[in-house]
Amino acid sequence: SQPEELVERAHKQGYRALALTDECSVAGVVRAHVAAKKIGLKLLIGSQFSVAVPESAGGDAPGPFSFGVLACNLNGYGNLCEFITKLRRASEKGTYHLDLGDIASDELADCVVVASPVRGSTDAQLVGLARWLLTHFTGRCWLGVELLRQLDDEMWLHKLRGASELSAIPLVAVGDVYMHVRSRKALHDVMTAIRTGRPLTECGRELQVNAERHLRTRLRLAQTFPADLLAETLQVAERCSFSLDELKYQYPDEVVPAGETPSSYLRRITYEGAGRRWPEGVPAKVEAQIEHELQLIGDLHYEHYFLTVYDIVAFARSRQILCQGRGSAANSVVCYCLGVTEVDPARMSVLFERFISKERNEPPDIDVDFEHERREEVIQYVFARYGRHRAAITAVASTYHGAGAVRDVARVLGLPPDQVDALARCFGHWNDALPPAAQLREQGFDPDSPLLHRVLVLTAELIGFPRHLSQHPGGFVISEQPLHELVPVENASMEGRTVVQWDKDDLDAVGLLKVDILALGMLSALRRCLELVGHHHGRALTLATIPPEDPDTYAMIGRADTVGVFQIESRAQMAMLPRLQPRNFYDLVIEVAIVRPGPIQGDMVHPYLRRRDGIEPVEFPTRELEDVLRPTLGVPLFQEQAMKIAIVAAGFSPSEADRLRRAMATFRRLGTIHAFEEKFVSGMVARGYERTFAERCFHQIEGFGDYGFPMSHAASFALLVYVSAWLKHHYPEVFCAAILNAQPMGFYAPAQLVRDAQNHGVEVRAPDVNASDGDHTLEKAEGGRCALRLGFRQIKGFREEDAAALVAARGAGYDGVRHLAGVAALSSEALTLLADADAFRALGLDRRQALWAVKGLDGGAQSARAPTPELPLFQFADPERLRPEEEVALPAMRLGEHIVCDYATLHLSLKAHPLSLLRGLLAARRVVPHGELGRVADGARVRVAGLALVRQRPGTAHGVTFATLEDETGIANVIVWADVFEHFRRPFLASRLMLV
Repeated sequence: SQPEELVERAHKQGYRALALTDECSVAGVVRAHVAAKKIGLKLLIGSQFSVAVPESAGGDAPGPFSFGVLACNLNGYGNLCEFITKLRRASEKGTYHLDLGDIASDELADCVVVASPVRGSTDAQLVGLARWLLTHFTGRCWLGVELLRQLDDEMWLHKLRGASELSAIPLVAVGDVYMHVRSRKALHDVMTAIRTGRPLTECGRELQVNAERHLRTRLRLAQTFPADLLAETLQVAERCSFSLDELKYQYPDEVVPAGETPSSYLRRITYEGAGRRWPEGVPAKVEAQIEHELQLIGDLHYEHYFLTVYDIVAFARSRQILCQGRGSAANSVVCYCLGVTEVDPARMSVLFERFISKERNEPPDIDVDFEHERREEVIQYVFARYGRHRAAITAVASTYHGAGAVRDVARVLGLPPDQVDALARCFGHWNDALPPAAQLREQGFDPDSPLLHRVLVLTAELIGFPRHLSQHPGGFVISEQPLHELVPVENASMEGRTVVQWDKDDLDAVGLLKVDILALGMLSALRRCLELVGHHHGRALTLATIPPEDPDTYAMIGRADTVGVFQIESRAQMAMLPRLQPRNFYDLVIEVAIVRPGPIQGDMVHPYLRRRDGIEPVEFPTRELEDVLRPTLGVPLFQEQAMKIAIVAAGFSPSEADRLRRAMATFRRLGTIHAFEEKFVSGMVARGYERTFAERCFHQIEGFGDYGFPMSHAASFALLVYVSAWLKHHYPEVFCAAILNAQPMGFYAPAQLVRDAQNHGVEVRAPDVNASDGDHTLEKAEGGRCALRLGFRQIKGFREEDAAALVAARGAGYDGVRHLAGVAALSSEALTLLADADAFRALGLDRRQALWAVKGLDGGAQSARAPTPELPLFQFADPERLRPEEEVALPAMRLGEHIVCDYATLHLSLKAHPLSLLRGLLAARRVVPHGELGRVADGARVRVAGLALVRQRPGTAHGVTFATLEDETGIANVIVWADVFEHFRRPFLASRLMLV
């Protein structure tokens, strides 16, 4: 069960308190804490452990037992977290091991313990357990009694009574609850089978014998347990007064140099940065804004937060790692001066609105994107700077979705692998809804089958449950005190990383600092772009010095000539660009934010476009809303505007508006935004707005739950949009090389990026053993321009080490396959890959001749790195000793064969597009080339064909699917209605070449 379900069920049953004890974990306590606080239920926070007792311990030692630990106060909670951390860090991810000798009483000071012996323990083992408890936990221990309607319940209770009387350790009733209601028993059995990796029919005693491990009613408990055992549960609850609200987070101090205060240091480095940004003098308006922001930061004691982010960014810049900040505070003047962002606030003055409120007891939000290939350097810097005991990565509770859930359920219920795969295909990749009967029949299933019905029912229950604890893409928790005093830390699956047991929502709920160190592929590409521009064109540029507001760049954007450009390269963005026609930076901010499910769901896109084009008047219902909505022509496009509407028009306080923001951010997962509807609508009505208008405003805000975009994020992204577009327009060969070297990233495959570069006049040259490097490079070409030379990284399966060896040994160049094989000492597999990629053309060999030559070297030596010792004649170390082979006339490969081989080895072809070979056949079937679609009359029936590049089904499209097809003349977009998709599901999803 989910933590919230347990809390709500306990409250409904009239429980006075509930103890939540995940096994060697507190991963669920924050969500339980939030739910319990809302309904007024006391929550006891603890953890449970299985204790192993070695057989060599003797007959008077305790038997195996379950060891529950509950925190009495803040110190006890810290001790418990440290204890969990010790066990988790000493074991592989997801495991722990606890021996009797690993438990010391001083480790768990200010905690109470409940030891529940394993059913079947002998009297001697019970006495041994009691003796051990008295030795370590006198006055704060209980023997737990589980009565689960088993045949030996009365005898077991009698034995525990005897141990209690001998030791004076009281007995207490424990539920050992696994589910909030008994109907979850079937799901628990399935999850047990999934955990053990065995079919359900083979789990045997791993499964619970009945469904008693649920939150039973108080009447049922009274009928099951003696009254004194139930009364003792209240004694345990009274001893535990700790609440997560008591956690006191402290910012790390080492970011402040000796002799300075946080305020003085932040002020000094801010004005130093301002001097660099405005070398001719800081404008008075900017200085006033700096003072305003520093005053607010000081009032809220946020200096450490800004200094921590600055410290990380300064390290990255010292290593020439490109980075860019974004978030609710990242576009402030202070962050611009600190170098956290390159967005000049002057470009944002018309729309930037800060929501740092004195009522919000949390730091502002700053995410920093780093080059995806070098982010690990930054992560390891943070670990080294603060230590493993004070820094860890935020967790993510990865949850089940349709295809994954049905795979696990079907497998443990005994379906064969082919049927498991077929069921998973029924779910697809786009939603978690159960497939319709027709689709099941299409895959060969009987929708009326009882087994299939059971699989689907359990799958529906499993969807949304945690699958495993993973790590956040880059969220870091950093503290001054040891982190394990706040939350347990455990090993991540990736070596060299540790994670806390809470996710980002949990951290927000308890007020822990989180700094997001994220990865962005475009930054890797842009850094390469700037380096190539400097090297080949002698122009030193940075993100901040790219010439702003270039008309030619905006004209290119307005034509939707944006393949590869950050954020605006999707087909939906390309469809919007000619309509919006961005002409300045603010327009790009709008463009980034408007093509999102939020504005689309809220019906904001078309009204904005109509008003921008002058088709309908720009109107504001009141003056107060005019101040909020004037920058976006009366249409709310950003999350911040939705918050401001709630404040000025619906009477929300800033803290209530912040809770609304959180609800928007988690709408899809938790569905909490509806709790604000009545307050929002009634608040607007009370202030004189029409109810229909108020409901329409809330409907628009609801849309933000489906990925609405904050304007602060849109501004930071818009800068990268402009920079990438400027580079693409002015240096298309540089842009293409950099994008290809930063793969995998973006919306398009290398074939489309190369074709787009060729369309912009770039000469693209094939991989060549005498000219290529590992990466894609630029070479001098006619007219002073540069040509793009494809690198060895483009060859599928060609190792980076082989590329380095080939380049290092090349010297003045290779004169033949034998020469290359001998000097570079490449394996026959590597040589075959080079031949398959047609990389020997400079030596006068096409791919078939090169393959023949490579095979001629295979005289028993499978690898030049490990020559066969018993056949020295064929060792590549002495190529002169190899007897030359007689020349053989090989038949030339046809163009079509070359193209097929090119796509198989390079994922692209410079010789021709595959569709050009089929054009005659397609023309006979009246297939229109994509480049001619603009001349086809509206409403005419048309056939198109092409390589299927992308298939998409946005969650807001109501089942509509989109496909992008490519032929030799360009791109065609296909919209497939839901019923058509269902009819042609298999060919639509499986086709490489598609005709529509």
